[in-house]
Amino acid sequence: MSRIANHYIAGQWVPGVNGESIEVTDPATGDVVGTAALGSRAIAEQAIGAARQAFDASGWSNNPRLRAKVLNDWADQMEANKDALAHLLTLENGKVLAQAQMEITFGIDEARYYAGLARNIFGRTTETGPGKMSLLTQEPSGVAAVIVPWNAPVTLLVRSVAPALAAGCTIVIKPAPQTPLINARIVACFENLPDLPIGVVNSVNENGIEVGQVLSQHPDIDVVSFTGATNTGKLVMASASETMKHLSLELGGKAPAILFDDADLDKAIAEISRSALVLSGQMCTAISRVLLHESIAEEATERLKTAFEAAKVGPGLDPASFLGPVIDKPTQQRLLAVIERAGNEATMILRGTDGGEELRNGYFVTPTLFSLQDVSHDLIQDEHFGPIVSVETFTDEADAIQRANATRFGLASSVYTNDLNRAMRMGRNIRFGTVWLNCHNRLFAEAETGGYRESGVGRMHGVEALNDFLETKHIYFEAEG
Repeated sequence: MSRIANHYIAGQWVPGVNGESIEVTDPATGDVVGTAALGSRAIAEQAIGAARQAFDASGWSNNPRLRAKVLNDWADQMEANKDALAHLLTLENGKVLAQAQMEITFGIDEARYYAGLARNIFGRTTETGPGKMSLLTQEPSGVAAVIVPWNAPVTLLVRSVAPALAAGCTIVIKPAPQTPLINARIVACFENLPDLPIGVVNSVNENGIEVGQVLSQHPDIDVVSFTGATNTGKLVMASASETMKHLSLELGGKAPAILFDDADLDKAIAEISRSALVLSGQMCTAISRVLLHESIAEEATERLKTAFEAAKVGPGLDPASFLGPVIDKPTQQRLLAVIERAGNEATMILRGTDGGEELRNGYFVTPTLFSLQDVSHDLIQDEHFGPIVSVETFTDEADAIQRANATRFGLASSVYTNDLNRAMRMGRNIRFGTVWLNCHNRLFAEAETGGYRESGVGRMHGVEALNDFLETKHIYFEAEG
């Protein structure tokens, strides 16, 4: 089957300049599964122009009922094609099929949630004196660039596109070069919506870093919504500062799971192992540090090791697989080098490998568990973005808080204890945008997520996600006489 991801601009599919394209591979096998047209500065500027024209002239920005209908219709199209979308997502990204199906379901739910919010964007009025009236309105910011990563390319696309469209913005999407095929299929779900004005939705594939630079610098882009690595987010922020764009940035994470001695150990180990290995650890909220009270450290460590050993690694389309491959060969080699370092500089509990001869054609990494107490060590400080987890011990609540907060990241965390007062104290004192209690990775369209410190700016999901795509305007009136 031939799969081609072209650019989508002003309602038309546009090939690359001179037909230039790149191959897209299945990370489970290394086989080519499609091609993607290469982007360029000129193509990106064409898409920006289409989005600007649609924002200025189509009436999209001031028609919330239309926006709600389009978002619901988009969700209908995704739902009608959800099985094929999940299969393509697994083929291109490598994640196991059950996780791909869940991701498509989450995307559909997110689109419907913002369809409802599109009709509930309110302002306010206030009378500042006799005959003096202030009207505060919320208006769409303009053209939004949505830069999407490869690890959850449907969920992380929809969670930016849906609030941007609900707010009344027009958009230019840039997918990750590893996952342009699923992006094109999700964008194609807009293609046959007769109520969607031409130019509201556009998408341009990358070519190195050229398209991303155009989107973060161009004066006709008003908002940049970016999900990805912290270092790249800093570059986006620096580029966007030249034109003072609104920014919505969800960046790196180093999520700790803090396990106290009174926790339900059976439930905690199940939650921690599942949430550490989800998407092969390639998730910004995945558990990458496990902090154990010293009195249960030996037992909990052994049980974690057993759970990690039991997690079957294999192709995402194999129903028996729990972990699929990592995204590509460079990522696999980087992670194997981290594992080698951990073996030399920490106490290795379970050493990950490339999966051996049976999986040699794909980009696999089996789970790794190591122990290290030095929180300043870069094995603790750096985000590895793979199935590599560190174990630390703590003595008391204060020590747990200090250790949890000892990185530059602050995206997500979880606490395991049966003491409700302790749980609430920990939730207040550890500096993370999300703190889950006795569970992990519970994500909802209705509930905001985002980071402290170097984990980002702004919030995704929930009502607050609209804020990054809205401007507040003050209109003042004084009555005569």
